[in-house]
Amino acid sequence: MHMLKRDKKDEEDGSSNPYANLEKSAVLQEARTFNETPINPRRCCHTLTKILYIINAEHEGEHLGTTEATETFFAMTKLFQSNDPTLRRMVYLTIKEMANIAEDVIIVTSSLTKDMTGKEDLFRAAAIRALCKITDSTMLQSIERYMKQAIVDKVHAVSSAALVSSLQLMKTSHDVVKRWVNEATEAVSSDNMMVQYHALGLLYHIRKNDRLAVSKLVSKYTRQSLKSPYAVCLLIRIACKLLEEDGAGHDSPMFDFIESCLRHKSEMVIYEAAHAIVNMHNTTARELAPAVSVLQLFLSSPKPTLRFAATKTLNKVSMTHPAAVTACNLDLENLITDVNRSIATLAITTLLKTGSESSVDRLMKQISSFMSEISDEFKVVVVQAIKSLCMKYPRKHPVMMNFLSSMLRDEGGFDYKKSIVDTIISILEENSEAKEAGLAHLCEFIEDCEHTSLAVRILHLLGREGPRVAQPSKYIRFIYNRVILENAAVRAAAVSSLAKFGANCEDLLPSVLVLLERSLLDSDDEVRDRATLYLSVLKQHQKVLNSAYILNALNVSIVGLERALHHYTTEPSDVAFDIKSVPLETQPITEQKTPGDAMQSKTADKIALSRQDIYSEQLSAIPEFDSLGPLFKSSSMPVELTESELEYSVHCIKHTFSNHIVFQFDCTNTLNDQLLENVTIHMDPSDGFEVVNYVPAQCLKYNTPSTTYTCVKVPDDPLSVTSTLSNTMKFLVKDCDPNTGEPDHDGYEDEYVLEDIEVTVCDHIQRVMKPNFGASWEEIGDDNQIEETFALSAKSLAEAVKNIISFLGMQPCERSDKVAEGRSSHTLYLAGVYRGGHDVLVRSRLALMEGAVTMQITVRSTQLSASEVIASAVG
Repeated sequence: MHMLKRDKKDEEDGSSNPYANLEKSAVLQEARTFNETPINPRRCCHTLTKILYIINAEHEGEHLGTTEATETFFAMTKLFQSNDPTLRRMVYLTIKEMANIAEDVIIVTSSLTKDMTGKEDLFRAAAIRALCKITDSTMLQSIERYMKQAIVDKVHAVSSAALVSSLQLMKTSHDVVKRWVNEATEAVSSDNMMVQYHALGLLYHIRKNDRLAVSKLVSKYTRQSLKSPYAVCLLIRIACKLLEEDGAGHDSPMFDFIESCLRHKSEMVIYEAAHAIVNMHNTTARELAPAVSVLQLFLSSPKPTLRFAATKTLNKVSMTHPAAVTACNLDLENLITDVNRSIATLAITTLLKTGSESSVDRLMKQISSFMSEISDEFKVVVVQAIKSLCMKYPRKHPVMMNFLSSMLRDEGGFDYKKSIVDTIISILEENSEAKEAGLAHLCEFIEDCEHTSLAVRILHLLGREGPRVAQPSKYIRFIYNRVILENAAVRAAAVSSLAKFGANCEDLLPSVLVLLERSLLDSDDEVRDRATLYLSVLKQHQKVLNSAYILNALNVSIVGLERALHHYTTEPSDVAFDIKSVPLETQPITEQKTPGDAMQSKTADKIALSRQDIYSEQLSAIPEFDSLGPLFKSSSMPVELTESELEYSVHCIKHTFSNHIVFQFDCTNTLNDQLLENVTIHMDPSDGFEVVNYVPAQCLKYNTPSTTYTCVKVPDDPLSVTSTLSNTMKFLVKDCDPNTGEPDHDGYEDEYVLEDIEVTVCDHIQRVMKPNFGASWEEIGDDNQIEETFALSAKSLAEAVKNIISFLGMQPCERSDKVAEGRSSHTLYLAGVYRGGHDVLVRSRLALMEGAVTMQITVRSTQLSASEVIASAVG
């Protein structure tokens, strides 16, 4: 017992690996023992283990070189003289590992072939695996006869080894393995479960490129009763893939087969069938019912694996068909106290997605006793489920808000706390009735919040939402406490938040000015600078200044600003630095998302920003575009100009500058017997657009994308911004050898007609977020205001809002893109920057009357022509 304890302690200390400090040179010296007579199997096995460890070592300096591996391999071949089973299997394993390192490994082919066809069954299976690992396509035919015999061998281990090795050989010698179909078909009728499974897998991979052959394979074996549950599971997966590719409905015989597997005697097959039905596209609640029923039975299984699998699958179903899972709620409630915390967590989150409004209070009580027993990772999952439930039943927000606030007071890591804060913020943004309660809970949290990033985010939220509540003064104390007690980053955020209260609330301005003056003596530069700026602005008592410098942030790309300032300082100029020369910060396209999509949305924002910067760098490196100025906007999605199955594939991305549009064409040649040179996309412009220059793709090899550019000047008429441009790809064709890719010396000119490209209004507008739309509206003023009234073809307010946002390409503000159900009127606020750096704001008042939507649109801009373009575009 003492030894066991010591060993466990050594393992915990990380010192239990006997091979951790191996020296390659010492091991290679030790390999000389392979030449000794008689052979010492035990010692040789130990040495081979060390060699295998070095081969698979991840750290540098321990890898075998080709010469070292070859010398060791030749020494190891003498070990074939020993018949010790353990040593022989180690030899086979080492041969497989050295196959890609040592040279001339193929010399042991005869020894392995001898073992493969010998009488010692223990050697045969391992010899087959090793032989197939070192055999190339040229040598495979010499052992083909032996492989065919092995596939139908009566020894199950040998047959399985041959079948699995054949699957590996398919990658390099598909045509040879195809000739083994008869043997594989015979192996499918084996009584052994694994042989039948491996044989079916081999048959499928041989025929997978022939859909008709695969369909016949499935039809054949669905009529037969396969004994192996593994083989039946594989058959279910193949049938599902066929159903998906063919787009067959649920009336297909294959779906009937999958549904019949729900009554199979093997639990593995039953679950596989249920899982397959759940994951099919366009499955209705009626078709899901049999699968949900068997999963419900698994919920009460004594086996934890089945309970976990069933709960996880039902959790997934609850995201799309919560009503179908409602029948399982009683069984799921019994799993809340399951000894396996993973099962309990999944049960809770599933109940939160399927529970009714009346069951929310009971669920919250059950979760309270459950939360202290699970890890932070599982707590995050529960919090996300609570978020979706609150979105589903907004009237229950007090219960869930109180529960979330109590969770904030509990111990937990950053990710856990962040998920709770994200949830509370989402709830108060979606539900105006929950705003004050949510802000109160967050104020209480930042009193002892140890995470700077969370405190800064909450202070930013307080500055944005706090001034709009009935009694904004109650938040001042919480904010100023941060100025006194916290670190510099939090103090700076608190100063900015105080300034927003002063800019929004006239009655609070004197108090805010006093508090900001106290921050002028702060020890941190950032805090003092912010306080000085905000004091100077607030004392002017001008709404325009408040909007520009306090309420609305600078909408520029930080990376772009840094690059522009660096360029300005390295190349001094008499002209003052123009902020309009800095690229704007890209805004994500607004879509209706489920609560669980928050993480993907944040990732998409980062991708969009980096994509804009990458395009800017790529275009600035092209001499022809030096004089175009800073990149204003790039289209978010490429436009396909060819069908996917045609000989050439062309995608277009539009890059907008102040007076030009650069069309980037990403071209791919799908013909392996052609090489294209000097590829350009010639455009036939109209409506005043003019082609300036072309940047050709010098060479377009087979299946290797390349890029060509066409630069078009925008018309001088400020109102001419839309057009349809026809495109023709012109190039020099050279025929080439499909195998080597070597082209002919001579070629001929050719062209290929592409789809037209549309230049729309949204190509000239960049989305920007205005946190305080009202202040921005007053800041721009009504000098360039235009009002129009239109009748829209939309049938609902939500559809009209979606269409307007998509058409104009502007950013919704004040969460006005969300239309409350049952409303007959709605106001949409949109913000953007027009090409040339001109701010544009749109206030669209919508009314639904007798199934038709009427819109009164008011456009304000810093340039009259921009207002005219936006107003006329809708008409």
